[in-house]
Amino acid sequence: MKFVFSFLFTSACILNIYSQKNQLNTEILKSVDDISNKYQEVYIYLHQHPELSLMESNTAGLIADNLRKLGFETETGIGGNGVVGIFRNGKGKTILLRTDMDALPVKESTGLPYASNVIMKDSKGIEYPVMHACGHDIHMTTWLGTLNTLVAFKDRWHGTLIAVGQPAEEGMYGAQAMIDAGLFKRFPVPDYALCYHVSPELPAGTIGYYPGPIFAGTKPAEVTVYGLGGHGATPHKTIDPVVIAARIVMDLQTIVSRTVNPLKPAVVTVGSIHGGTRGNIIPEEVKMQLSIRFYENDVLETIKESVIRICRGAAISAGLPEEKMPLVKFDESNDGPVVNDPELVMDGVNSMKEILGDANVVQVEPALVAEDFAKYGQTEEKIPIALFWLGGVEPEKYNTFLKNGKILSPLHSSTFAPNFPVTFRTGVSAMTRNVIDLFRIENKK
Repeated sequence: MKFVFSFLFTSACILNIYSQKNQLNTEILKSVDDISNKYQEVYIYLHQHPELSLMESNTAGLIADNLRKLGFETETGIGGNGVVGIFRNGKGKTILLRTDMDALPVKESTGLPYASNVIMKDSKGIEYPVMHACGHDIHMTTWLGTLNTLVAFKDRWHGTLIAVGQPAEEGMYGAQAMIDAGLFKRFPVPDYALCYHVSPELPAGTIGYYPGPIFAGTKPAEVTVYGLGGHGATPHKTIDPVVIAARIVMDLQTIVSRTVNPLKPAVVTVGSIHGGTRGNIIPEEVKMQLSIRFYENDVLETIKESVIRICRGAAISAGLPEEKMPLVKFDESNDGPVVNDPELVMDGVNSMKEILGDANVVQVEPALVAEDFAKYGQTEEKIPIALFWLGGVEPEKYNTFLKNGKILSPLHSSTFAPNFPVTFRTGVSAMTRNVIDLFRIENKK
């Protein structure tokens, strides 16, 4: 009899817990549906009013106003245009939710009725068309929706929320600027830090995760190739830096294929090359900008050594003297890979599956894109971090892609635009459930 009673009691407890979880999921989903139209208006406004890195003052103002309305103690101007909000809800863990705010110098061609027509000067005074080609508008809106929902459900959790609106992610220096400005000295140190990045390859309605290094480290570089300029009609009287630069571009492609261990991911991209003013003038120099991606420091060192060797080799073979060797400058910042805390990720996966279903939370492969969210996990505080992919592709477009392989718009493309209603609902619901569950479990630090 004791065994039967114990079994029935245990079964009743399990059913009660399951019922409570289902009830919470239902309430969260309804709450998110109720605020969807409100935040779609916010999304459209942000999409139509993008601002470049270091220029996000109006965006930061909107973020700060929203945080204050939700009851957050809010400070602005942290590391530039950074915004920090604190919501204290009793004794418990401290969880940081971060969004990025800046846009890109890309002319939008989505054809959307709310497409960006913004043209603005960057910090160097150069004028560009601007759009949210990396989805930071959906990041901000989903972040605000999550904070709204968590505040609405504050009776279900106890602890402290830190909301971070970060500038200059695209330049890979916004996170460090906020940290240098005292993010973890002036404000509570979080037990966990979480964020999303919208995915151009996952359908809206899904979440992608990886329990380990999910994004690569990045090391920008600039190469100045020198030559001896002259008339385009007499190239034999010159040493053409355009030809040398072209040789370097092609030879750089052999670094990954022939120098780096093929079992270790790496990318070397020449994304910008400029030289000369007219077709009949051989210039004195050509400038190139490189993007190096890596997961391991030894790979980065191999690539750096190879870039220098290849540049010098091309110049020597062209007959340039030592004082005319190419100048190679590697960015001094240390932008390592985004290394997700496996346990924190899997806690999130379990929570997200509870509310979205197993099929909609999928493990993905690491990517060679970069994110300065990595910085939050690289400080002396050793904060566990977790970045999740938030599926953003319209379901119809995704199905067309599966059927005939039609190319999907990638991040940084002029045609990139996530599906708002489904992406927002998925992101807010999943992150809200994740955070509530993290507040409830034992502190693992």
